[in-house]
Amino acid sequence: MKSYVAILKRIFTRDAAADRVVPPTGTTARLTLFSAGAMAFLAVFALALSLAAGRLADRWGEELARTSTIRITAPTEQLSAQTEAALRVLETTPGVAAARALDDEEQRALLEPWFGPDLPVEDLPIPQLIEVTETEDGFDAEGLRLRLAAEVPNAVLDDHTRWRRPMIAAASRLRLMGWVCILLIVGAVGAMITLAANAALAANARVISVLRLVGATDDYIADAFVRRFTLRALTGAGVGTLIGLLAIIALPSIGDTGGVLTGLGFRGMHWVLPLLIPPFAAIVALLATQAAARRVLTELD
Repeated sequence: MKSYVAILKRIFTRDAAADRVVPPTGTTARLTLFSAGAMAFLAVFALALSLAAGRLADRWGEELARTSTIRITAPTEQLSAQTEAALRVLETTPGVAAARALDDEEQRALLEPWFGPDLPVEDLPIPQLIEVTETEDGFDAEGLRLRLAAEVPNAVLDDHTRWRRPMIAAASRLRLMGWVCILLIVGAVGAMITLAANAALAANARVISVLRLVGATDDYIADAFVRRFTLRALTGAGVGTLIGLLAIIALPSIGDTGGVLTGLGFRGMHWVLPLLIPPFAAIVALLATQAAARRVLTELD
């Protein structure tokens, strides 16, 4: 732990002599900056997608866990009587907090996305829907189905279990995939910086030999490469994160109809999470460059 603290101090302490060990420009410099920036940009979107999927799963769970629907399919002349009978059954059912029959306007609004506006609900044989709100303890779904079958034969209870669980599971899987993408991005950053550090060390083999002849230690040489590549990764990731945040802010609002894309972005304290990407990229670069430098310097002995 103390060794890493010392390395961090040397990283942020300018050493002109050590800086001359590593070329300040060239292919490896541009590669490190670009790869860190690109991966940070992708990490911002992966993080935003993961958080949005998590919020969607929570919202679906909260909205659907306490609601159920009763569908009554009966001849027009019997529909009103059976609706009232179903409401009476619900009034005496433990675990039911509230129940109400949807009016024509509400049912028209439910069907509008599929059939368009101005649907003549009153002239079509559309089932009557009853919205049921549960208490925290919930009700006995099977018992309610038996009561409805006895007193309202044309009533069908749908407690949303069949399609609620797959939807929540899908959103949860999408959240998991977001975190997997972030881990893959971290691995890709480490791999690219390792390749860049190996190339820079190999290209400066003669310089390293001269430095050893004049008394430079391997620690001093390794720290020079670690410092330069860590700062490059920090700079590139900072720029990429900033561009990613600006892109997230610039996304158009699509209201509540966008499914998983609804609310894609950060809310509240979640805005702090993208700010952790640049220092995290710097830590990955530090570890990757240090490992590469130690290995190459050992091979050059």
